[in-house]
Amino acid sequence: MSKQSGFWSVEDRLAEISAGGDPLETLSATVEFERFRPILERAAGRPRSSKGGRPAMDVVLKFRMLVLQSLHGLSLEGGAGQTLIQWIDVPRNERMVRDRLSWMRFCGLGIADTVPDANTLWDFREALIRADALDVLFAEMDLAINQAGFIPRSGQIVDASLVAAPRQRNTHGEKAAIKAGKTASEIWPEKPAKAAQKDVDGRWTVKYSKAKAHADGSKPVDIAIPIYGDKSHVSIDRMHGLIRRQIVTDAAQHDGARLREGLIQTANTARDVWADSAYRSAENERWLKANGMTSQVHRKKPRGRPPFGTLLRNTLTGNGCRSAPLAPTAASRRSARRSSTSSHSRRPAWG
Repeated sequence: MSKQSGFWSVEDRLAEISAGGDPLETLSATVEFERFRPILERAAGRPRSSKGGRPAMDVVLKFRMLVLQSLHGLSLEGGAGQTLIQWIDVPRNERMVRDRLSWMRFCGLGIADTVPDANTLWDFREALIRADALDVLFAEMDLAINQAGFIPRSGQIVDASLVAAPRQRNTHGEKAAIKAGKTASEIWPEKPAKAAQKDVDGRWTVKYSKAKAHADGSKPVDIAIPIYGDKSHVSIDRMHGLIRRQIVTDAAQHDGARLREGLIQTANTARDVWADSAYRSAENERWLKANGMTSQVHRKKPRGRPPFGTLLRNTLTGNGCRSAPLAPTAASRRSARRSSTSSHSRRPAWG
């Protein structure tokens, strides 16, 4: 039997959400989003002041919705006319804001308030891109987080992730023009609608997935997955796990070369830099040393040999050796600790 809703039903439900811990409420309390209004209005233009017509949506509201989209990996489109499975796979930002009370509260909306639709958010995001305001907003966000007490501490972790984009269907001539560096408006000057839907910045790459060995010990062929899109390179501080630096390239760019292109933040309280073996190179090691950083970049395992930690452990315990176990020395214990630390996954290193 359903309970009759009262005047304070929404407030009571929001209080229950807050009692269970709402990260969006914490973010809203930590960062004063009104500080972004001057930047947003310069980029997207001030709202219309003339009477008549539908009033423009608030720029801070639209920026909050873009923050939600980024935090949860949502798309602007989707929902109407899709099957249930498609709606789950590609959720719509507007629909999710309407559906969740905590998201409504984060955006400063009530039950009866109008939610910006996909076209409004798309135009707003494109205006920010055209005005080159994203880097300014990111720097202002980092300043607001630092002023709230979340200063970069305990070193930094660098990593990259692929961002898939819709596959392009282009002719050989169009592909040659894209490789030559032409923009979409230059390739399709007479078809602006088509040019607006074309991604000329993405590139193809291949992602390899390590296959597990068979029961008889034989190694199967690794799986190669072709991916078209971009690559997001980020640097986070190890203490709080907050993104401090970001570089976006096409998917074909190598991870290691981006280390020297502004990912490393010198304002961190510690000088240690963690990264996987893709960032291990002599040039990167020299650059880190020249800039006063301490490299904690993982080393690549020698081909045909077990990992260093396994080899050292077998040597100390006598496993696989005919000689008696060796007594661990102080130097070997330090090496074992370093090996154990470097073999950990990235997530425990954040704690």
